[in-house]
Amino acid sequence: MKIFRITAAFFLTGLLAGSFSDSLGAMNWPSVDSVLVRNFGANNNGAPVLGMIFEGGTNVLAAESGEVIFARNKNDSASRLPSPFGAWTALDHGDGLISIYSRYDESQNVPLTQVEKNQTIAECGTSGWSARNGFYFMLFDRRERRWINPAMIITPVLETRPPQIISVSLVNAQGQAAQSNNLSQGRYTVVVNASAGIPLSVPAVSGQYAPQRILCSVNGAEAGSLNFESVSARDGVQMVSRNGLIPARQIYANNQSYEAAEVFLTRGQVTLEVIVQDINGNSRSTVSRLVVN
Repeated sequence: MKIFRITAAFFLTGLLAGSFSDSLGAMNWPSVDSVLVRNFGANNNGAPVLGMIFEGGTNVLAAESGEVIFARNKNDSASRLPSPFGAWTALDHGDGLISIYSRYDESQNVPLTQVEKNQTIAECGTSGWSARNGFYFMLFDRRERRWINPAMIITPVLETRPPQIISVSLVNAQGQAAQSNNLSQGRYTVVVNASAGIPLSVPAVSGQYAPQRILCSVNGAEAGSLNFESVSARDGVQMVSRNGLIPARQIYANNQSYEAAEVFLTRGQVTLEVIVQDINGNSRSTVSRLVVN
């Protein structure tokens, strides 16, 4: 089958008209020796990472068997246009699921039309919006128009370490962080700085990774649930799941924190609990006792 070479924007627009089946089997990791430096949902200067960013390593491997429906390198005429992906390849796995491999060595020419699981499709390198040798791996669900957390589909290695909760703060409607546990009645944003261990079959650097879920409750009643399972695309706006779909810009602060919930605190004794979970179900919680005047 002919590999169509088109612009990234046109291709991604065309991806939005398919379907995805949850019956897909587990995928493999797209590398055996690259280092995972950022995972899906991580806070990238106020925006979510839409896949997994790897550094180093040798080969980029197909996570699952599929048909090559797009391949782009520096020899393509479209390469004269700026592209954050650089050199990239897209595989169709059926039922609307697409895997995308990008920012690898742009000197590679991908003459493949069909690939098998674990087959080499490119060499790690530098292209697009990357400064270090490696590649960028993403999964896209055409039916739901969403980027999927690869950890939801790729078989993980058991991780038993619980997530870390670095800090929890309350920010009032004027954007001011509470300085004590004595607060005025009103609406607050619960800002959580947390990270999770990564269940990997490839190395990971020591750093801060996005968890799978952040739950907030006030006096035992759920007040907010922020999930890192997918990021949807709605009219060019990235949407994340926090008690429904809301724009990602409302969740991602300009640091490593997440705006996990909006709560209204009434006068009296208030108990605020924050629970952070990872992909393996490990969790850690913290409880704050507040006095609201």
